[in-house]
Amino acid sequence: MSFSLPELPYAYDALAPYMSRETLEFHHDKHHQAYVTNGNNLLKGSEWEGKPLEEVVKGAFGKNAGLFNNAGQHYNHLHFWNWMKPNGGGDKIPGALEKQIVADLGSVAKMKEDFIQAGVTQFGSGWCWLAVKDGKLAIMKSANGESPLVQGATPILGCDVWEHSYYIDYRNRRPDYLKAFVDNLVNWDYVAKLYEAAKK
Repeated sequence: MSFSLPELPYAYDALAPYMSRETLEFHHDKHHQAYVTNGNNLLKGSEWEGKPLEEVVKGAFGKNAGLFNNAGQHYNHLHFWNWMKPNGGGDKIPGALEKQIVADLGSVAKMKEDFIQAGVTQFGSGWCWLAVKDGKLAIMKSANGESPLVQGATPILGCDVWEHSYYIDYRNRRPDYLKAFVDNLVNWDYVAKLYEAAKK
């Protein structure tokens, strides 16, 4: 099973003004494509060739840095494009997920605040996450291409805080980018779908 670059689930300018066409063209067509190309080259002849992506990510972690970095970022980005949609964000969160957020994290407002804070305080490149860990929702962060997948958890929402994800639109204002992501871009239906799958 080699990696392939998916089409974006919306037009390149569909997320403007919160994420520009130029950002998506660079981020999807150049950065994600590079993870796919490099990942496929490193997959060839490795013990993970032909294995499902999640298995490659978990298996290569701590054993094959090059393959892990590219497979990890491919996994993260496959979801990242789906974690956003035009007219997303806000508080229209499907019922079961909203209840769980309130139960485990205090309130929707607190969850968003903590999620943004995790992204702001991730030093250097990385991601901030809403994940299911030991049956409960948790806010997490990770460096580079790591994800909750290699920390014993299942990611259900993530935001890319590598500079290429926001620098064209926000320059060094990472907090503004994260707030725009939460308020205007999150595809809560996709998050809820991943949450339901993670509970099984």
